[in-house]
Amino acid sequence: MVTRTVFTATAAAGIALAAVVVGAGMMPAQAAPTPAPSATATAPAASTAPAAPITPAAPGTPPVFTATQARAYDTFDAHQAVAVDDRYFYAIDNQSITKHDKKTGAPVLQFVGDADGPIIHMDSGVVVGDKLYAATSNYNTMPEKSSIEVFDTRTMKHVDTFSFGIYRGSITWLDWHAGAWWATFANYDKPGSGTTLPYGQTDNTQLVKLDRDFQVVESWTIPQAILDDVRPMSISGGSWGPDGRLWLSGHDWDKAYVMTIPSEGSDLTWVATVTLPNVEGQGIAWDRSTRQPTLWTIKRTTSQVLTFTAPVSSITDPTKAEWQVFGPGHFQQ
Repeated sequence: MVTRTVFTATAAAGIALAAVVVGAGMMPAQAAPTPAPSATATAPAASTAPAAPITPAAPGTPPVFTATQARAYDTFDAHQAVAVDDRYFYAIDNQSITKHDKKTGAPVLQFVGDADGPIIHMDSGVVVGDKLYAATSNYNTMPEKSSIEVFDTRTMKHVDTFSFGIYRGSITWLDWHAGAWWATFANYDKPGSGTTLPYGQTDNTQLVKLDRDFQVVESWTIPQAILDDVRPMSISGGSWGPDGRLWLSGHDWDKAYVMTIPSEGSDLTWVATVTLPNVEGQGIAWDRSTRQPTLWTIKRTTSQVLTFTAPVSSITDPTKAEWQVFGPGHFQQ
């Protein structure tokens, strides 16, 4: 059963949202209100047993699983992504972030940037401590520029910024895992604004690992089959799961690609695909604050935030082929 929290326009009229605030940018961080009245909400559906994998379509294709939708929230600006902490979720749009109560779905506070920028396209966000870090780009204006914008989750004021300038593409998501920042710099086959040229070309999309100061330590490429699946767009969301694997989402499709860091080479290892019914790509977030980790997503055409119970325990890593070492008398020539 899927339960839904509906926050109606009538109810919204009775709520005085806190004042919209825009803070001045400062130097980048080094480390990682009273709720408004709300519509009545029912408890989320009970978790179901993990789904069995679907037989791969072709030899070598990772197995496919299906996640179970647990809850749906009606919002007004969940068009790019969702971020989440222990008490709230944050619906992210191009120039706004709305903080919602997780129990009721009621909006509590909202940040709204200036219509003329400089923030024009927030792609996704992640909550680390009491800060929300938003991956921000100038999509689809060329050349591609990216920054990380930081917000205080208690006040929703903008408190910090870090600029990559013109870099490896458009940053689309950011997460903190194993003592490092992780992000995707996306590129697109779709032309940029006012040109027929590709917006960086999808094949140039890459995962990067960054230190606390957002300096790149290492980077990896995306398997070609996934790039072919998401083109002419790219990877739009990413979040490290409770299984220690990286979950990636595209711009349009109802699925997550489950990945691991390879033991050799540059391509990420594609472990599995998890179908997310009713999802339309975009930014995702694992809620790691509960005993039952939940995957949060959005459906942008209906401005909904959806949560899922994913079959994490059913996913296994593929058998790794061992490299061989030969001694005298057995050398290959």
